[in-house]
Amino acid sequence: MTSLSQEIVLASSPDGTITAFDASSGTALGHFTGSRSPRKGLTVIGTNLIAAAHVSPDIASGSIHLYNWWSPTPSHHLPVSEPVGPLAATFVGFFLFAGGISGQIHALSLPSGDLIQTFSAHNNKPVSCLKINDDGSLLFSGGEDGTIAVFSIFKLLDISSDKSNDVVLHRFIGHESVVTSITAGIGGSNSTIISCSLDCTCKFWNLAHGAPLCTITFPCTIWGVEMDSMESEFFVAGSDGFLYSGALKGGNRNMVKQGQKLVKWEQKHYGAVVGLAMTNGGRNLVTASENGSVWIWDVERKEVVRVLGGEMGSISELVVAKGFGLGDGNSEVNGRSLEFSSREVSRPVREVMEMEKVLGVLEEDRSKAIDTLGSAIEAHEKLLGLILKEAKMGSNCDSSDEEEDDI
Repeated sequence: MTSLSQEIVLASSPDGTITAFDASSGTALGHFTGSRSPRKGLTVIGTNLIAAAHVSPDIASGSIHLYNWWSPTPSHHLPVSEPVGPLAATFVGFFLFAGGISGQIHALSLPSGDLIQTFSAHNNKPVSCLKINDDGSLLFSGGEDGTIAVFSIFKLLDISSDKSNDVVLHRFIGHESVVTSITAGIGGSNSTIISCSLDCTCKFWNLAHGAPLCTITFPCTIWGVEMDSMESEFFVAGSDGFLYSGALKGGNRNMVKQGQKLVKWEQKHYGAVVGLAMTNGGRNLVTASENGSVWIWDVERKEVVRVLGGEMGSISELVVAKGFGLGDGNSEVNGRSLEFSSREVSRPVREVMEMEKVLGVLEEDRSKAIDTLGSAIEAHEKLLGLILKEAKMGSNCDSSDEEEDDI
């Protein structure tokens, strides 16, 4: 199998732990704690942050936790007015979208967490999934109302726009139950869009047609769908523990008229497949089951080639962080620095976490040095005051002697 370096698999749990795996070796690199993350409540922000939705039964509001790669605990806590689940971040990492239980989506600026705006997506039904398309121009939102809302990200982030207008660019109606996942290809209005649902179907869409181009029915509910980078094949995560795949041929309309021959992969998870993602340039697929197993598959052979770590308990979401060690560091977009060093980000997560302990000691030594310097400055100030006082007294004595000589 081709090397999977520069890719890290993240699996979240509603129990409060996010585990990072090295995709090439299958070993656990580290853990991030403190976030009870629901389904779709995990995403990677740029190349240096992880965001996890946190649901607490004790409070009515919501929270999003931001993690640096080198720290197991959250570095920021972003408050949200309601509990949120699905998350999606722009590719550069300056903005984050969070789907709420009210059917609204909250757009936040990063890393401050300042609210840019809140907009309605699903008519008081919870947002169930979010997806940003390949060129970063569109946000897709699936809801428990069975619809898919499409938004222009530029308009959502334009603070000068009229917020009273409906910001929905398109709305797809067709599913009879909760939309569980959405994937979108390249090509703008002609791109392939696939959605899946608890109604046991996958539907194919494009922006030029409001109705689904094709509907494929499965023997179970579907929790996830992905396409390869060439958009030649799609992959489906079944609640029966199986993976399914089908060929995409000849463009949207021709492709769906030919009908689909589905392939059920032989090996089976011992639990519903709740997440899947492409790795290694589309040559591999990583899947996660609700029973805690994380597997990497060879797409061509449709076989499991690696098991990541051990059983980690319940899994709520799976994402793959890509691009570590690439670029020249200190990247800049529109004059805004991403403020990360690719050399540091490319370090194994375990090594970087160990650095935190060293940095903690250095910070303590720095504090002691500052305290010592402050004491030294205070002593010098007192000494300088005494010198000035003595100099002033000496000056007064000289003046008195001169007056006596004149008399």
